[in-house]
Amino acid sequence: MTLQTDNSKPQSRFSGVLLVMGILLIAANLRAPFTGIAPVLEQIIDHYTLSGSQAGFITTLPLIAFAIISPMAAMFARRQGLEQSLFVALILILLGILARFIDSSTMLFVGTAVIGVGIAIANVLLPSLIKRDFATKVALITSAYVLTMGIASGGFSALVFPLSQFNGLGWQLALGSSAMLTVAGLIVWTAQLGKHTKPASMSQFAPSSKSVWRYLLAWQITLLLGLNSFLTYIILAWLPSILTDTGHSAVEAGAYHGAFQIATALPGLVLIPLLAKLKDQSALSFILGLLSASSAIGLLYMPGFAFFWTIMLGFCSGGCFILGLSFISLRTDDPHQAASLSGMSQSVGYLLAAIGPMMAGALHTSTGSWEAPLWLCIIAALLCALCGFGGGRNTTLDKSVS
Repeated sequence: MTLQTDNSKPQSRFSGVLLVMGILLIAANLRAPFTGIAPVLEQIIDHYTLSGSQAGFITTLPLIAFAIISPMAAMFARRQGLEQSLFVALILILLGILARFIDSSTMLFVGTAVIGVGIAIANVLLPSLIKRDFATKVALITSAYVLTMGIASGGFSALVFPLSQFNGLGWQLALGSSAMLTVAGLIVWTAQLGKHTKPASMSQFAPSSKSVWRYLLAWQITLLLGLNSFLTYIILAWLPSILTDTGHSAVEAGAYHGAFQIATALPGLVLIPLLAKLKDQSALSFILGLLSASSAIGLLYMPGFAFFWTIMLGFCSGGCFILGLSFISLRTDDPHQAASLSGMSQSVGYLLAAIGPMMAGALHTSTGSWEAPLWLCIIAALLCALCGFGGGRNTTLDKSVS
């Protein structure tokens, strides 16, 4: 059996298996190195005497890197090739992890930023590689890598606090243990370095004759993704702190934080086949937004059922993310519009995602309570429901104004 790609000769079964393993190992590195900070964030705050805003900025740094580096990743790959660029991305992630071993708050921020740069490059280029080598199985491979990303980040979040307490290992070594995944990815990915393929032609990203920024439907889709990211990254940054303040142990908080991330990946198994059957997704989007708001209310007023609320919040957050990404293709009239809407939603989405953790941290510092940050999540979820109801209509940008 062989694997035929668009830009290369047929590969052997073993080569195909190595490629899939490499993709999944890259995916395993796209969240864990920075989302694993949250369960040990209180230790980091105490160690470096950080304010709430500074602590939130640690989670925000990778998002800023995404916004700055993402547009450059394709240009880098066109010069160096997809395979070498993804290898460089893994090296940057490893260097960022190692930088955080240095006992300096400056190096903590620098290392996290470098991790963000590496993740940004891989985030942009991995889908291009999947489209090239698995043109007929894009949904399957994408679902597999999203699920792997969720399991790896969730599992690491669940383990990082117990690791920090094991034989006095400490938070730095516990966080640094994620380097094992990175090293494994680098070793397996060396099999791809003999290739030098470039991403698909950039002609599809030529400017459209009409700006997507003037469509209400485009704003509904953009805000669905942006507000959902705002909520998600507040939870990723602060959920363990919220839970420990409401009486849960640090081990439980880390486990719940891990469960949240795994739950965000699960909707892919349900929604991808469902989307092929549903022409109008308004009701589904609205319900997911309402359930997100209900889960945040549950965390605030019924913390005893935190595990249920966490799983529900993660599932709904992941569901809204998948729907929003799908709407970029479903609601546009041509590839130019799709590329423009993707750029619009990413720029606004990363901005909102970056603001969220810092705003929540500042509110907690000023009020001494998690009530205001959780109400931010509730409001964001309700707005997601409204935007999802509009964005889920069975129409396209041009038809929506006719």
